[in-house]
Order: sequence, then structure tokens, then C-alpha cells
Amino acid sequence: MATVEADDRTQDPPGQDPPADGQPGAGRPPRKARPVFLVVGVVLAVGLAVGLFTGIGTGSGGGGRPQAGGPVPSFTLPRLGGGGTVGVPAGGGGNGRPAILVFFASWCEQCQAEIPMVARTYRQELATHSPLARVAVIGIDGSDRRSTALRFVHRSGVTFPVGADDDYAVTNGQFYLTGLPDTVYVNGNGTVAAVRPGAITSAAELRSWQRRLLTGG
Repeated sequence: MATVEADDRTQDPPGQDPPADGQPGAGRPPRKARPVFLVVGVVLAVGLAVGLFTGIGTGSGGGGRPQAGGPVPSFTLPRLGGGGTVGVPAGGGGNGRPAILVFFASWCEQCQAEIPMVARTYRQELATHSPLARVAVIGIDGSDRRSTALRFVHRSGVTFPVGADDDYAVTNGQFYLTGLPDTVYVNGNGTVAAVRPGAITSAAELRSWQRRLLTGG
């Protein structure tokens, strides 16, 4: 099961690209609070504090971040550049086809190194008819201006489908991801294999995961 670790990923989109506080009655002594009321009050206060704390940085829906072995959230996003939609399981991550979901944005510094490498590896696999190309690669661009995002993916050589998550509804609202980049590896049966914080650092790492997803390991 993937663990969530502290890292130096970009935590929020910049401002220009949103992806992402009487006296007792006369003659009567003041009443003393009963111990049971005090205990209940303390319990409620603690519960409220815990709820507020754990809610910080999470998505708006219930259930929390997807975990290894659990179902991947299904979603549909408009395809960046037009031409239909992008999503799970229609594009992969279900219906028997595994998928790698790459969450990124043009304003994310680590993404600027990661995405060209992923795009190059994917193109090479398609060109050589590699079995690894059976693993779908789906990009989710978060909180970006469409025009800026398009320039970024074109400059990076991206040919895999990219969904435009303009308001972080999928990135944060369904996957509870609060920093970029992130990767979610999804088995062909629609369950999460792993949630990987941070950038994919090499083609070898990417291909290792593609093999694992194809073999169910």
C-alpha cells in the first residue's frame, strides 16, 4: 500500500492559473456544571477539532485518497484540445486494460522534466509495437489555462490523451491529491495498484510499472 510522504512537490497552482473565524440571578448561587456535561462537551470539541484537522487538504467528497487494492474513482474530463473526452474506465484502468494516470500541470516544475520523458517513452513503445503500449497512459492536467496547457503538452511531445481538470474536481475532489506531480497505477480490473507521490524519474521506472500492470504483479 502506498504511503503518503512529505515531499517538495508543488502544492498549489499559482494565482494566475487556478489548478488548486450574565450574572447569576439575585439570591441564587450560580449553578455548577455537571461532570457529565463537561465530558460530553470535551468529547464533542475534540471530535470537531479532529474532523477539521483531517479535512484540511482533502477533496470535497467522502472516502479519502484511493488506496492500493481499492477501486479507482471513475471520471470523465473534456479532452485537452478538443475531440471528445478522457476518462476511466473508458480510456483504461478498467474493462481489462491497465492504465497509468499522470497528474501534472504546466506550472509544476517537476512536471516539466517528467512529462517529456513519459511522452517520449510512450511514443517509442507505439512506434516499436511494444507490448508495453497496451498499458494506457492518461494525463490529467490540473488547474491550468487551456492555452497554456496545450502549449506545454505540444512542446513536451505528448501524444497520449490528456483531460483538462480546470477546477481540480478530479485531481483533488476525487483523488484527494494536493500536490503535483502524482501518478496512480491502475490494474486492468479497475483497482488501484499504487499511488506514487512525485515525478516518475526515468523510463526504466515507467516500464517497470507497465510490466507489473500487464502481469498483474
